[in-house]
Amino acid sequence: MEAGEPAKGADKALKLERKQGGGENGSERAVRYINRELSWVRFNSRVLDEALDRSKPLLERVKFMSIFANNLDEFFMIRVSGLIRQLRDGVVNLPPDGMTPVEQLAAIRKAIIADVKRQGDHWRGEMLRELRDSGIEILGFGDLKDKQRRYIDNYFKGEIFPTLTPLAFDPGHPFPHISNLSLNFALALRDECGRELFARLKIPESFPRLIPLPDDSEGKMERMGLRQSARVDKFIWLEDVIKANLGMLFPGMRIVDAALFRVTRDADFEIESDEAEDLLHSIVESVDRRRFGSAVRLQIEKEAPKHIRGILTRNLELDLFQVYSMKNPVGLSSVMQLFKLDRPDLKFPPFTPRVPLELSEPRGIFEAIAERDILLYHPYDSFKPVADFIREASRDPGVLAIKQTLYRTGTNSPIVEALKEACQRGKQVAALVELKARFDEENNIGWARSLESAGVHVVYGLPGLKTHAKLCMVVRREKGGIRRYVHLGTGNYNAVTAGIYTDFGLFTANPEIGADVSDLFNVLTGYSKQTEYRKLLVAPHTLRGEIISRIDREIESHGLCGGGHLIFKLNAVSDRESIDALYRASMAGVKIDLQVRGICCLRPGAAELSENTTVTSIVGRFLEHTRAFYFRNGGDEELYLGSADLMTRNLDRRVECLYPVEDASLRRRIMESILPVHLRDNIQCSELESSGGYRRLVPPDGGPAVDSQRWMIESPGMGIPDDLQA
Repeated sequence: MEAGEPAKGADKALKLERKQGGGENGSERAVRYINRELSWVRFNSRVLDEALDRSKPLLERVKFMSIFANNLDEFFMIRVSGLIRQLRDGVVNLPPDGMTPVEQLAAIRKAIIADVKRQGDHWRGEMLRELRDSGIEILGFGDLKDKQRRYIDNYFKGEIFPTLTPLAFDPGHPFPHISNLSLNFALALRDECGRELFARLKIPESFPRLIPLPDDSEGKMERMGLRQSARVDKFIWLEDVIKANLGMLFPGMRIVDAALFRVTRDADFEIESDEAEDLLHSIVESVDRRRFGSAVRLQIEKEAPKHIRGILTRNLELDLFQVYSMKNPVGLSSVMQLFKLDRPDLKFPPFTPRVPLELSEPRGIFEAIAERDILLYHPYDSFKPVADFIREASRDPGVLAIKQTLYRTGTNSPIVEALKEACQRGKQVAALVELKARFDEENNIGWARSLESAGVHVVYGLPGLKTHAKLCMVVRREKGGIRRYVHLGTGNYNAVTAGIYTDFGLFTANPEIGADVSDLFNVLTGYSKQTEYRKLLVAPHTLRGEIISRIDREIESHGLCGGGHLIFKLNAVSDRESIDALYRASMAGVKIDLQVRGICCLRPGAAELSENTTVTSIVGRFLEHTRAFYFRNGGDEELYLGSADLMTRNLDRRVECLYPVEDASLRRRIMESILPVHLRDNIQCSELESSGGYRRLVPPDGGPAVDSQRWMIESPGMGIPDDLQA
């Protein structure tokens, strides 16, 4: 296939789109809904804004540079790959806004090209200057001093060179497989007879992308491989070192061109339940297949010659719209390496998460929970009580059983170790490990096998569904009989992300909630078909209906006595039925405040549709990850927390759980402190406009500057001050 030639099936898809995608109906849908993919691109653009914000510490901005690039990689692997499959297979599955795959791909490309240029220009200009002024310098090969050059020469010959494997491409050598997200050189060579040849050289991933350099002012050069006594603050790109030494790989050949490139592949896969008798084995096979998915993006340096581009696009079977020309460096996700430097002066000041007073007393954690419900708000509240809850359960002689869901646990998990210890101490332990947690499959496979080897009853969830609910239940024998203690969360049981994601967690011994959680575990681990619960709202059976019925109740209540108010704080809003219900409420006069970190397909401020709806988004130091649903309900307020966003996948294809906050003091803390300060944020917050774009908020003239995350660090348990009240 020639570069630029339409992909297989594209003509058929275009004809179907023209037939199904146009007309007044499509226009009406576009007015009513914002495209999901473009909404995500705008979210990632707000992430990039953080990297460009000079009010932030320098290495924090470098971190956001990396996050922006990594987000983009995953977006292409999952979302863009899906659109390309639709295009090539001739399938038209129009989203609520009515945009066709071709229209979406074109709009995505236009927006991403602009953002990537903005990222690259800032990195090569202002950010590199600021890094250099702060004592962190990235040198080119030609900038190396004599001692640094000798060090790099020795490092290349002794470490890098033996790992390099050039692969020829000619009639006797097939085009080599280019692994997902790997960095490579495409090489044009000429032999002594004048024949032009092509080779690919993969840059090994076993070395740091930025190679630390010894300071050129040092006296004696340390032996390669030994740690330097002085702090290393100068670096060189690994690819620059390899490029400068390519001649060693091709003696007798002339290197005509060397173009750096990177390929992104389709990494989305589905496990068909009727084909997956052994889910663990199927997931292992699917993770392996991910490396060989179809190419969906080629990133190549801007100066790459046309004939090299042609070889790559033809053999990777790419269209021109899938090729992104870039100025170096290609693949800035690797600059996270700089954030890991020991430079506290270039990062946010550290803070110590608090431990709620109820849990800081010498009594045991079960006694504290039995007395009253306890709310944690991470990272402002410590995650340690969650690990302590499971650890104490593992050692308490009265504890009979522990049941827990595990979605993304991270490495060296204290939770997993506590579950294994509990099993070794004779407790009944069951863990639902969600193997299908995207990009964490390999970690979770490892945890599943480790737990099984310790004797834990490990299950992998329900066919066709991901288990995304965050639940842990401890069954304890006490004087009055058996009692259930429960932890329910909005985030994962992951000690690392609990320090950088904002999430709620609730400890409760409420008998009805405990009975619900027990019933839900029976659904997850056995053959129970239960769909109705006492207190919990559970997907995929009832959650959407329960949310929409409460929205409709708010409409009715507002019609009777006024004052209708809905506040939803969550990660994404894209479910069409839920959006339509919110539109009905807005048209009925109900005030709606949505704080949506990422994707939002609801269009606020549209005439005669959503004039009473405001949508804001906070992107800041911590990843806003909480899900909270508030219904004023005529003064009889309801507040739910949980794992679910208003997305079709969450409501139809996942096991999700929302739980009520029934303790009045905890509800007041959220409603009078946490949510108001986030809704008043004018430092890290942007407002979604009816056009689909975002407007960064600024403090009003003479008014208070409200940084909700900073305020939560400084005042995590206090009510909102008078000067921040609306």
